Amino acid sequence: MSAEVAAPAAPLADDRPPRGMLRTTIAAAARLPTIWIGLTILVGLLFLAIVGPHLAQLAPDDVQADLPYATDGYGRFGLDFESRQVWSRFLWGGRSVFGLSAAATAIGIGFGSLLGLLGAYARGRVDATLMWVTDVVLAFPPILLVLVSVSTVGPSIPLLIVTVGITNIPRATRVVRGAALQVVDRDFVRASEALGESRLRIMFGELLPNVVGPLVVEATLRFAYTVAIVAGVSFLGYGLQPPAADWGVMVNENYPGIQDNPWGTVLPVAAIGLLTIGAGLVGDGLTRALARIGTAEGKP
Repeated sequence: MSAEVAAPAAPLADDRPPRGMLRTTIAAAARLPTIWIGLTILVGLLFLAIVGPHLAQLAPDDVQADLPYATDGYGRFGLDFESRQVWSRFLWGGRSVFGLSAAATAIGIGFGSLLGLLGAYARGRVDATLMWVTDVVLAFPPILLVLVSVSTVGPSIPLLIVTVGITNIPRATRVVRGAALQVVDRDFVRASEALGESRLRIMFGELLPNVVGPLVVEATLRFAYTVAIVAGVSFLGYGLQPPAADWGVMVNENYPGIQDNPWGTVLPVAAIGLLTIGAGLVGDGLTRALARIGTAEGKP
């Protein structure tokens, strides 16, 4: 009597989303005019922040004369409250805003991605605990958390970066978790588990590449939000300290003399506003692109 030979099991269907998700999103976003407007603003201000100190005629703390808020004969935008050239300080002030905001955004997006992937993949108590913690943090106004921290310990740039970064983590966590939940039960994830791949390998090798589109969108929106927080904290006197050349510090120093020479206040306020608007436009364009991709694929 011959033994029956079992038929080989049918392989799991590979329903893996396309790995070119980021390229697809960027290609779709490139057809939207808001993306180009936002990128033009961001690139222009970034160029100004990088090249500005080399274009400045004077060092940011050079005192020209004992003529606070003078407007004639001291550069195109006059002097500030300590008789320093407004234009030179403005050219020097962009680096700190970009640098602090980028660092805080990186902290928020990095840890938020890790926690979001962990919650989506682990489920159960781990996921419930992470969502409870994010709810608690989100219950407090971010600016209040930052001000309490820096006012208790004292002005500190590392503390400012870390604290603002922490306020970014809950929203990034929820965005990444929501995107990862849409793919965590797909066959390609189960196939990786069946092959004995580690959880970290699955989280970062399988889940992360499939949430990169929403993650990039969230990063641009978090950056816009962080710029406003960092500049606001410096304006209130808890960020960079005078005589540092920083756009937020410039507003804090010069707004009392806005009637005598408005440029010391107007220039940094306009730059901060444009920076926030530019990042917001890029984020909005990427969001619209993702929505169009989802519609084209028949997703809800």
